[in-house]
Amino acid sequence: MGRLMNVFDLIRNCLGFDWDDGNEVKNWSSHRVSQVECEAVFLNEPFIKFDREHSLSEKQFMAFGKTDQDRYLFVAFTLRKRMIRVISARDMTKSEFREYERHEEKTSKL
Repeated sequence: MGRLMNVFDLIRNCLGFDWDDGNEVKNWSSHRVSQVECEAVFLNEPFIKFDREHSLSEKQFMAFGKTDQDRYLFVAFTLRKRMIRVISARDMTKSEFREYERHEEKTSKL
């Protein structure tokens, strides 16, 4: 999936979110994920990885995290002009959830 990114280094200079109407509708109609839920993932210290496979025209990243209601989400995103632009969001798969749990266990020991 790519190498681990330091969350602070990656998003510390971001000013907010740049929402695309098409992606907002797609995330809700396909996966019932709202903008508020996506934003909560970033506020709750997600596990972020570089997405080499989808970074052809611009760098893309994957965030694995949870909402304030403990919904575990996968969020694909890019950074544009110091803004987080969500590409897609959905519930984590079982394997993604296991990887997220391993990451949480490892970081809680630090």
